[in-house]
Amino acid sequence: MAESHNGLFVTIEGVEGSGKSTLAEALAARLRASGSEVLVTAEPGGDPVAERIRTLLLDPTHAISDRAELLLFEAARAQHVSKVILPALRSGGVVVCDRFADSSLAYQGLARGIGLEVVESINEFATEGLKPDLTILLDLPVEEGLGRTQSKDRMTSEGIEFHNAVRKGYLALAAREPDRFVVIDARKPIGEVVRLAAQAAEARRAKGR
Repeated sequence: MAESHNGLFVTIEGVEGSGKSTLAEALAARLRASGSEVLVTAEPGGDPVAERIRTLLLDPTHAISDRAELLLFEAARAQHVSKVILPALRSGGVVVCDRFADSSLAYQGLARGIGLEVVESINEFATEGLKPDLTILLDLPVEEGLGRTQSKDRMTSEGIEFHNAVRKGYLALAAREPDRFVVIDARKPIGEVVRLAAQAAEARRAKGR
């Protein structure tokens, strides 16, 4: 059952190095300038418990099975939604989240091969039925994205084939839900990316989500 709230929930997705965190902060600044109360958060993390799980998930010294990886991401997500995202949305604010449930669909469901149906079911449970009102997908060739990435963690260290599968998965998800997704070429100047993202968020808010 979908979780009801009075706020606006915007998620930002994309391959490694596509500029998600940069856009999240810049988009929040634009929305705050128009009078909105905005919370910026990110996955995995956003809550002390979820941050502990993030540390475990991204540590390159750990060999984590695909199913365990999925369940750890979902555990962090459940904590994040319950303690951070839903309270902000219920108060009527805007939440801008760097990665959310679509990441698990693209990374674990498609690139890892676990399957969309399995991941969708666990996502539904972990999020209490919460879905983004708008998802901005920053699309970028993976070679360029990985070239931008300075830190190497367990996920960014995966091979190029894996990251190409993630990108392909994201584009498939966007094609499946064109009303929710807005795809932006992440090679555009950051000012243009922010303008397009803010335009999409304002349009979604104007139509009442």
